Amino acid sequence: MNWKLLTNEEQLQEIDAASADQTIVIFKHSTRCSISSMAKSRLERSEAPQGITFYYLDLITYRSISNAIESMYNVPHESPQILLIRNGKCIYDESHNGIRMEDIVSHAA
Repeated sequence: MNWKLLTNEEQLQEIDAASADQTIVIFKHSTRCSISSMAKSRLERSEAPQGITFYYLDLITYRSISNAIESMYNVPHESPQILLIRNGKCIYDESHNGIRMEDIVSHAA
């Protein structure tokens, strides 16, 4: 897995722009949560599909970015959580044990 670190709110504009050409995944991860660690590990053990960019957000360090994501995409915050962004909109979100690479791939197609 080749994560792009999400560390500032300006990157959300870049994600929006890039989502016109490809699907973007934002993974919101709590470094203090065992379920979040399990979901992250499950993703990292899977083969990342071509044409999807994966962003990693450390919720503990960058909670304000998580709040901006919630507002921007109108998706209530959960942790862990994935959001699929396409054409500037969240087309799919999932949390906790529902985070699976197969679902990401099927919703990105």
